Amino acid sequence: MDSKKDFSKLKVAIVHDWLVGLGGAERVVESMLKLFPQADLFTSVYDDTKINIFKNRKVITTFLQDWPLSKKKHQLFASLRPLAFESLDLSDYDLVLSSSSAESKGVITHTETLHVSYIHTPVRYYWSSYDEYLKNPGFGLLNPFIRLVMPSMVKKLKSWDYAAAQRPDFMIANSKEVSSRIKKYYKRKSETINPPVNIKRFSKIKRSHEDYYLVVSRFVPYKRIDLAIKACNDLERKLIVAGRGPEIKNLKKLASKNITFIEDPTDKKVDSLYAGAKAFIFSAEEDFGITPVEAMAAGVPVICFGRAGATETVINGKTGLYHDKQSVQSLKDAIEKFETMQFDTKLIKSRARDFSEDKFLSALGGFISEKLKK
Repeated sequence: MDSKKDFSKLKVAIVHDWLVGLGGAERVVESMLKLFPQADLFTSVYDDTKINIFKNRKVITTFLQDWPLSKKKHQLFASLRPLAFESLDLSDYDLVLSSSSAESKGVITHTETLHVSYIHTPVRYYWSSYDEYLKNPGFGLLNPFIRLVMPSMVKKLKSWDYAAAQRPDFMIANSKEVSSRIKKYYKRKSETINPPVNIKRFSKIKRSHEDYYLVVSRFVPYKRIDLAIKACNDLERKLIVAGRGPEIKNLKKLASKNITFIEDPTDKKVDSLYAGAKAFIFSAEEDFGITPVEAMAAGVPVICFGRAGATETVINGKTGLYHDKQSVQSLKDAIEKFETMQFDTKLIKSRARDFSEDKFLSALGGFISEKLKK
């Protein structure tokens, strides 16, 4: 499909929750802009020092952009983002494509505008993971205060979030897991289109098969990096943990000498880490999970928690191995079992190709083309 030709006459707005760091959701936006290069890009706040893939494009922000701490601690502004997104003027657009795990789906559009929302997950801290966030809000010394105000604040924001989720004309889920959450929390149907993974980049990596396990992740509680650290501590296995995030100090406190941390690794460094990894460990209950697919694209088998998004990509016993509980012992058992098994690198790489950017763009373009005809 010549997507640019098909959609070139449309006036398109792409709306993302915030652009303050580069992760899987931001890569989805990057791919959307390949389908709609003429699109205007909107977000609540934008930090061009932390994310440079949009440096040649005008990014339109909300009134929150110039507020103190809005870029460094965007989590503090959850109660203001609904108003921020509702204040955006999108009345002149033929198509609004929102990319949302928070409030961007709540933009207000003209009745004749087609609004398609690509949902990475219903808001975690309102719905599926509220209890976890209440236990550890992630604000350090402010945690006791946040725990005090969080219940009443979330009650109001959940009500807004549910109403906002009724505004898009159509919803796309990034996985079957997220589709089931959309049905559960928002009472809506959704199409499933898996997010794009840069298969071409990782498939060029030449394996060196060294003696370490690997985690590549944001350092946040729900990623459960602690399980990999504790399991490798107990088993005395080498583990490299690469990424960035607020949990770095807590994770380092757990680690013994066999654990190595690499903060803010470059793409080149990440590629070299995949090249040598014995296996990639992924213990999060994730919406989809792009990093396991990246690992498989490099030919690296994945040891993952056998629930949610990872089970839609990793084939148990063929491209990796599941651990059935989110516990240290379960992961230790999986690592020891993994070390008795053999894996086919060609099969692992082949599985990753099912999640290429080309397949994403074809599916998304086809979906939107069909809805525009109605």
